[in-house]
Amino acid sequence: MPAPYRWMVFVDGENLTLQGQKLAREKGLSLVPGDYWEPDVFLWVPRYDAESPFHGYRVPAPNIGYPLDFRCTRSYYYTAVQGDEERLLDIRRRLKSLHFEPEVFKKIQGKSKGVDISLAKDVLCHAFRNNYDLAILVAGDRDYVPLVEEMKRLGRIVCLCFFEDPRGGLSEELRLSADSFAPMDKFILEGWKEYILKKAQKGAGV
Repeated sequence: MPAPYRWMVFVDGENLTLQGQKLAREKGLSLVPGDYWEPDVFLWVPRYDAESPFHGYRVPAPNIGYPLDFRCTRSYYYTAVQGDEERLLDIRRRLKSLHFEPEVFKKIQGKSKGVDISLAKDVLCHAFRNNYDLAILVAGDRDYVPLVEEMKRLGRIVCLCFFEDPRGGLSEELRLSADSFAPMDKFILEGWKEYILKKAQKGAGV
């Protein structure tokens, strides 16, 4: 058996959230604001933290295709939000409760460039410091292609995770640039279906 890889997770949460919301609406899935979703700000799988985001969960998880350490070294979530400093602090606290290192930027309009820049900086800094062997990049934008190519030149393995559905906003060029691709459609959408069903049953006293 090959030795397990040290790994880190880097989530473009702003894009994941916007695309996930759109896909959920198209599939008739009503997300519930709370610990795991803040509209237009963050989205993750209910009752599932980032310390081991692709292991030990009943919902079908992405097949990374590489042997990984039991726990990831560190997990980052990048997003942007409109509002004052207290609003930003609230989002940081909520992402921290999901065991992410939260990188939250103030959003003026459109997609925040702070998300892309900070994610790229952290990915490269940790690579140069030899803090991981494999990076799980949760992103779909074509703009990350040069970053992925540089990570590979540094000898790191890059596993891309995003929605595979054609409506999910995944760049085919980004997908081809990574060492492997693991779709997140079932991982996120099926997890939410189960969560919503259980909340409905609880509310009905079932």
